[in-house]
Amino acid sequence: MAVSMSPKQKVYQGVLQEIRRFIDTNNLGPGDKLPSERDLSEKLHAGRSSVREALRAMELLGLLETRHGEGTFLSAYTPYQTVELLSSFILQGSTIKKDLASTKRLLEKEIAKLADHYLDRKNLDVLRSYLENTSQTAADKHKTFFQYLSEQTGNELLGKIWYLVDDFSGSVNAVYYEEGFYINLLDLYESNDIDSIEELFNAKIMDSDDVN
Repeated sequence: MAVSMSPKQKVYQGVLQEIRRFIDTNNLGPGDKLPSERDLSEKLHAGRSSVREALRAMELLGLLETRHGEGTFLSAYTPYQTVELLSSFILQGSTIKKDLASTKRLLEKEIAKLADHYLDRKNLDVLRSYLENTSQTAADKHKTFFQYLSEQTGNELLGKIWYLVDDFSGSVNAVYYEEGFYINLLDLYESNDIDSIEELFNAKIMDSDDVN
């Protein structure tokens, strides 16, 4: 069933889209200053209250930074603000921990399979060095390991989605594997056994109780 929006919601979404289009058209990036609320209202032919609401939402998400006496600037996006914003709503679900762990592992399975086509001996040595790093916790090793893998897939969007889900997971309950899992994965890379990579992850995805 489609969710209907009130006229106010439609105006608000329209203003957000127009601000985004303005940023793209003018090639604005992190650190660049946006026009004043009044100027944006005139440029976008929108009410100042709608522009103000849209700017506040973007600031809440960490997309904008307001500097007292200077104006509003684009900031470098980081996922942490989004994680904090979503957690208060999503964590109300009774199955969220299991669902989140399963989703995270599905993403990691696809990352691992895609990376198989690009990894060479040097890459595998880097991954092994992460596992041997005694200064990191198991959760930190997991993040470092899969962040590096995601960078080898050639799919930047997939990596960003995983990074966001991993950060969200960390705010709920860190999800990582026992040390033998990573070693087995590296062995499968060396033997180029992609079918077994699928099986290795499927066993973890099906094991809903195996959440650290």
